[in-house]
Amino acid sequence: MSKRQSGFSVALAASSAAFAAARAAVNLMRRCSFKDRVVVITGGSRGLGLVLGEAFARERAKIVLVASDRVELSKAVEHIDAEVETIACDLTQISQVEEMVERVLIKFGRIDVLINDAGIIEIGHMDVMTIEDYERAMKTNFWAPLYCILSVLPAMKAKKFGRIVNISSIGGKMSVPHLLPYSASKHALVGLSEGLRSELLKENIFVTTVCPGLGRTGSHCAASFKGENEKDYALLNLVTALPVTSASADSAAAEILKGCRYGDAQVIISLPAQALSKLYGLFPGFVTDLFGIANTVLPGPGDGSARRRRSGSNVQ
Repeated sequence: MSKRQSGFSVALAASSAAFAAARAAVNLMRRCSFKDRVVVITGGSRGLGLVLGEAFARERAKIVLVASDRVELSKAVEHIDAEVETIACDLTQISQVEEMVERVLIKFGRIDVLINDAGIIEIGHMDVMTIEDYERAMKTNFWAPLYCILSVLPAMKAKKFGRIVNISSIGGKMSVPHLLPYSASKHALVGLSEGLRSELLKENIFVTTVCPGLGRTGSHCAASFKGENEKDYALLNLVTALPVTSASADSAAAEILKGCRYGDAQVIISLPAQALSKLYGLFPGFVTDLFGIANTVLPGPGDGSARRRRSGSNVQ
């Protein structure tokens, strides 16, 4: 090795060490404790939202679970060993969201953490998707988080503290076949989330964008399928059941909690999702074409029916 090469290697190593030290110092400054923090979790009655409630409860936070189903919320409370409030709310209605936030503020006087986890997923060939499917996805996956964010921001700004976690999807970074309404709405959420982070840093409010890959959270059991729904459900059920292709709800919740604690800009969950994200960042056209090839072996539109069918035992 020449002296020039040796000098470059030393400089590179020193720069890397300095960057790592600076990053560790920033993380230490941003680190927050969740003890006695008020944490609002939408979609908190089941799946990943409920597991997140349990995780924050172990941090001795004050938990508020928000969902549309009162019965599911009452069952969810049984899983959490902490002070828990539940609020039934249609998050697609801004008036109900504002009322929900006002109830939390009256009860606790502040909101420290907002976790936007509520969402819907509809799976099927593009030929059976309707305008209503896209509108429904946008209402739940984009507008509902925006309503929640705008409603909590005044209280967070007043306290000069806040953590907002928007749970999007790897489908919000690259569009996946048979998930067009879902991917479009999650792309919108990623754009909103990343832009909000830039604008809110000066307020000491950190926005974290979470992009999970496939997860063993049970979310696919609440999905809706159109077209050849039995084939789509069987395929999704298979890949979400494999540890090598998916992450457990507990591991996903741990990653999200860590990202929230340190105010990270982005959390991508599962090694396959991280690898795919990096590959897409380098070769977006190549990955998109790979999806196109994969689409040739996915189920077709079936009889062209636009009927929506729920998954699990309700798949017909």
